[in-house]
Amino acid sequence: MKEFDENEAIRYMRDTLSESESKNYDDDQLLNLLDMIWDYYEQNGLLDVDCDEDDSDIETLVTEIEDYARRMLKKDSGANIQPEHLRKLIEAEIEYEDSIAGDSLL
Repeated sequence: MKEFDENEAIRYMRDTLSESESKNYDDDQLLNLLDMIWDYYEQNGLLDVDCDEDDSDIETLVTEIEDYARRMLKKDSGANIQPEHLRKLIEAEIEYEDSIAGDSLL
């Protein structure tokens, strides 16, 4: 299993967007979203070693992360991630995690 690399995760997220969409976001904005995703994991006990996410529940997980990120983005006046890109970016980050873990949840 490879180690998590936030630069690779950002690249994975960018690859899900068109070139024109990707240009709307600098790396810091995508890193901010990565932090939100991992904050969600931490707050919900999903970083525990014995935590094993159920594949059938991945859509619920993505929806919950998306809801959490929307709330956090509303509080962050400097954030400008477009709502229509949010789910796609979250799914890409999860796909990146799966790729380094050798799993496929999505």
